[in-house]
Amino acid sequence: MPRSVRIAVTGAAGQIGYALLPRLASGEVFGHDTRISLSLLEITPALPALEGVVMELQDCAFPLLDDIRVTDNAEEAFDGINWGLLVGSKPRGKGMERGDLIRENGPIFVGQGQALAKAAADVRVLVVGNPANTNCLIAMKHGIKGGVPRERFHAMMRLDQNRASAQLAQKAGVKVADVTNMTIWGNHSATQYPDTENAKINGRPCSDVIG
Repeated sequence: MPRSVRIAVTGAAGQIGYALLPRLASGEVFGHDTRISLSLLEITPALPALEGVVMELQDCAFPLLDDIRVTDNAEEAFDGINWGLLVGSKPRGKGMERGDLIRENGPIFVGQGQALAKAAADVRVLVVGNPANTNCLIAMKHGIKGGVPRERFHAMMRLDQNRASAQLAQKAGVKVADVTNMTIWGNHSATQYPDTENAKINGRPCSDVIG
C-alpha cells in the first residue's frame, strides 16, 4: 500500500513555492510510491495569487496529489503535517541591514515554531527563508516547547555551498562534480565562512590542487 505524507509549504505563492510545488505533487521529491497532501500557507494579501497556483496544480491532474489545503493560519497549515518546508520570509528591502531582516522575520518564525505543536509526531522541518540559520534556530526554540525534537529542524544552505563549490571548480579548471566536502558555516550573510579545510578536488585536498 502506498504511503502518504502531508507537506506544509509556507510562502507558497512565491517564486520558490511556484517552482517547488509541482515537484512535490509529481512525486519527484518523495518518490512515485508516495501519495501527497499539500498544506499551503500564505499571508492574507497573497491568498488570491495562491489560489491561482492551486488552479495550475489542479490543471496538471497529478495522480499522486490527493488534496490541497490553503490558509493564512499557521496552526491550520501545520495540522497533522509530516514535513514543514518553511520557504516564506520577508526579503531584504532597499536600505535594510541583515539585522533589520532578523527583526522582521523573527516573529514569523516564532509563530510558526509554536504552530508546529499541531504537526504529526514524525514531523521534519526544513527552513529555507533567509537568514536560514537564524530563522531555523528561532523556529526550533519554539518548536521544542511544542514537543518537536531539535534534531528534526534543518536549515538549507545549499545555495552558498553550490556557489563555493563552483568557484573552486572554476579556479581548478575542473567540473563542479569533481569538488566534494565543501562546508559553509554561518548565515547567508557577510559573516558567512566558507570552509575548504576538508574540501577535495578529484579526491585530492583542495589546498594541494589550488595552492
